[in-house]
Amino acid sequence: MSETPVDELGYEAARDELVDVVKVLEQGGLDLDASLALWERGEALAARCEQHLAGARARVEDALAGRDDD
Repeated sequence: MSETPVDELGYEAARDELVDVVKVLEQGGLDLDASLALWERGEALAARCEQHLAGARARVEDALAGRDDD
C-alpha cells in the first residue's frame, strides 16, 4: 500500500489503492490493528475519490451552464 498522504492522491491513484485495500481486507488474515488501519485508509481513499468526483461534477455543470448562456 502507498505511504502517500491521501489528500495528495489523484482520482485514479486513490481509486486503484482503494481497490487494493478492499482485496486485502477480503482476503483476511490480518490482525485487528492492521485491519482497522487498512479500513481507515480505505475510508479516507473513498472520501478522496468522492471529492474528485464532486469537483468533476461541478466543472461539468459549470461548463453546461456556460454553454446554455451562449
